[in-house]
Amino acid sequence: MLWSSSYTAALALAIATTNAQESPLNWATSPPHYPSPWMRGAEGWEEAYEKAKAFVSGLTLTEKVNLTTGVGWSGEQCVGNTGSIPRLDFRGLCLQDGPLGIRFTDLATLWPSGMNAGATWSRRLMKERGFAMAEEHKGKGVDIQLSPVAGPLGRTPLGGRNWEGMLEFLILEDVCVNLILTGFASDPVLTGIAMAETIKGIQDAGVIATAKHFIGNEQEHNRDLTDNGNTPAYSANIDDKTMHELYLWPFADAVRAGVGAVMSSYNQINNSYAAQNSYLVNYILKNELDFQGFVMTDWWSQHTGVAAALAGTDMSMGGDKLFASGDTWWGGSLTEAVLNGTVPQWRLDDMATRIMSAYFKVGADKARVPINFSSWTNETFGWRHDQADEYYEQVNWHVDVQGDHKVLAREVAGASTVLLKNNGVLPLSGPKSVAVIGEDAHDNPAGPNSFADRGGNAGTLAQGWGSGSANYPYLLAPVTTLRAQAAESKSAFTNVSDNYNFDAVTQAVAGAEVAIVFANANAGEGYITVDGNTGDRNNLTLWGNGDALIAHVASQNPNTIVVLHTVGPVIVEDMKNNPNITAIIWAGLPGQESGNAITDILYGVRNPSAKTVFTWGKKREDWGVDVIYTPTTVPSQMNFDEGIMHDHRHFDQLDIEPSYEFGFGLSYTNFTYSNLQVVKHTPEPFQLTSGMTKAAETFGTINMNETSAQFPPGFKIIKGYVYPFLTGPVSRNQTQSWPDKSSDPSPQPKVGAGGSPGGNKQLWDVMYTVTATVKNVGDVKGTEVSQLYLSLGGSTDPKLVLRGFDDLELEPQEEKTFTVEITRRDISNWDTTTQNWVISESEKTIHVGGSSRSLPLSAPLA
Repeated sequence: MLWSSSYTAALALAIATTNAQESPLNWATSPPHYPSPWMRGAEGWEEAYEKAKAFVSGLTLTEKVNLTTGVGWSGEQCVGNTGSIPRLDFRGLCLQDGPLGIRFTDLATLWPSGMNAGATWSRRLMKERGFAMAEEHKGKGVDIQLSPVAGPLGRTPLGGRNWEGMLEFLILEDVCVNLILTGFASDPVLTGIAMAETIKGIQDAGVIATAKHFIGNEQEHNRDLTDNGNTPAYSANIDDKTMHELYLWPFADAVRAGVGAVMSSYNQINNSYAAQNSYLVNYILKNELDFQGFVMTDWWSQHTGVAAALAGTDMSMGGDKLFASGDTWWGGSLTEAVLNGTVPQWRLDDMATRIMSAYFKVGADKARVPINFSSWTNETFGWRHDQADEYYEQVNWHVDVQGDHKVLAREVAGASTVLLKNNGVLPLSGPKSVAVIGEDAHDNPAGPNSFADRGGNAGTLAQGWGSGSANYPYLLAPVTTLRAQAAESKSAFTNVSDNYNFDAVTQAVAGAEVAIVFANANAGEGYITVDGNTGDRNNLTLWGNGDALIAHVASQNPNTIVVLHTVGPVIVEDMKNNPNITAIIWAGLPGQESGNAITDILYGVRNPSAKTVFTWGKKREDWGVDVIYTPTTVPSQMNFDEGIMHDHRHFDQLDIEPSYEFGFGLSYTNFTYSNLQVVKHTPEPFQLTSGMTKAAETFGTINMNETSAQFPPGFKIIKGYVYPFLTGPVSRNQTQSWPDKSSDPSPQPKVGAGGSPGGNKQLWDVMYTVTATVKNVGDVKGTEVSQLYLSLGGSTDPKLVLRGFDDLELEPQEEKTFTVEITRRDISNWDTTTQNWVISESEKTIHVGGSSRSLPLSAPLA
């Protein structure tokens, strides 16, 4: 077993109700933990909690259940809707994707990807992007934005979801079901900070943010039930130390930031599905991290009813068991479970209170906008209940929520563009002639939204496919803005869009002062296959003959600039070493302002400041992990044997030289580092959280007479819609033996590592303040992303772990102070024996510089 060596596989068999299947003795198992912790309204949640208690106390049993259960796929206008409370004129909650733009609607901004937001290394831009996205969601009537995401963390560079975090999908009756997500980086610290800043921005705008997916969803292949539910999802087998020091780290930051919702993942973790994994949800999330909000399932990731409720899940999405089936694990079944005592009232009350606390915490009750769009049609009129073709009426008001957000979208796209190589040719200054080559520089002739869910690869790449996609209001292709710039600069201009017509390419680049060649590599969700890539990428090469195209252009023109739009790293070693390739730029997935952003960089309107958020290996094998394309077991066992040696930590551990290291990025100016200072602080000694919780409470009195939970007389039942009402007599005298303590309302012992949102509050005590002087020694204004890494000193520790960063804008010859506060958590390791964070006796050293392998300053932490 991976959670704790003191458990045995027999324990997993004893809690089979919370596992999708029993685990063989040699497979990882997940121990039980009950009861599900009840909310206490702590640290920033006090006022919202009191409002929620008052609200929930006045609800009937079926009204409480309605808050917890989705109405079913396409039952209402949003991707997900909870049931309403007509008696109180409460319409229920609207849940909608996502971070690149509002899913399934129009007149909304298409933002740079979450990966790009991470590449800015700018807390300001992360927060402003989150706020602006949420403003648009709120303007459409959305209550809960289904982002941001801390997983996948990029365990393998081939993962289809890495560019956005994680993608969800199901295909049922040839209908694509999509949820949109966003991700930031392959490093837990950078991801955690990006998560926290984005959450603050979203919730400051009055929308509930959703941290997802909890946890270990690192590839598309076999991530969910397949073969009509006969083949279970893979099990992400993660040991206790790796869970805490790597994958859980950004979720702790999200919880500390006050996130309102957490969404569970599709996959299994140590052979127990996330939505009913009591150890993961009850113990780690709600107890150790003291999460005060609510846990929702991903759409149809729930495989049990009562077991999921007892294991800590608070909201079932989309509410139905299968696409628009009307059948549900909860709804009337949850009502029945409360009436027969299988689910105690305090657990239902806790579910509803957590949901409504998040609602009140962001002030959603103060300025709520009516839902003014439909996810199921772009037409003005359509079915209100699309799954049943019921109530034909106006469903789209085509509200334009873009405002002036294109300005911020352009800034984020430019600030996330990484300059990997520059032999002094950039920025361009009025070249006599420019040739722009490659399909990736050009418009898709059929339009940017021609592929459903962006499931194709034609024209310039500005987002991936699947759930992480949204409709473009427009897409500025690079060729459009570069042609306009050439006209302004009075430069001759030629272009070729065909990646295979080398004769035309040769003619276009011959004699051109500069040849700019564009190429891409795409990825997305596994329900769509593009050029033989089923979600996850098959390789790390460029698509559409891109590598050959670049080599050919470089053979014909000695001043070839390469621009890459990719979902992650590709193999660039030959380009890096080719003397005719004078510059390489990675633009990621820049969104609607793609052309403006790259033109700004190429012509020096913006000085590049972005740093890469993953390592660029020289060959596929350098990463040491890969996608499991063909499982050898059922379910597939994905053993995270690499532990915490992830991405740059793995490269450092084995002394593998990358093409470009994590945190690398060039500028049009140069920076120096000096004057490293370390100031030690002496906070109070670390104390484990102790004591007991209060007993679970019930809010209000519910009528336990089953007649009160029947459909009201004359009630019109909509086909496929999920209701909280009983459909038959209540089953009583249940013989099922539920896990020990699962219904126990008595006070429970507090967890030493917990006690505060994000974990023990003393983990954030400042132990050291580190400062260094950063100077711009060039002659143009620039921004340097300064980074601090820490060597924890243990024999099993990574050589370096990121612990802080800041983006410093500097005028020529100006210097500023780079400051990082090192917390107790930063210098601690997770101890699997004591189940707590401890500071080892090993000597610790801090390193400061411009990337993970350019660290000119170092000093011991005495």
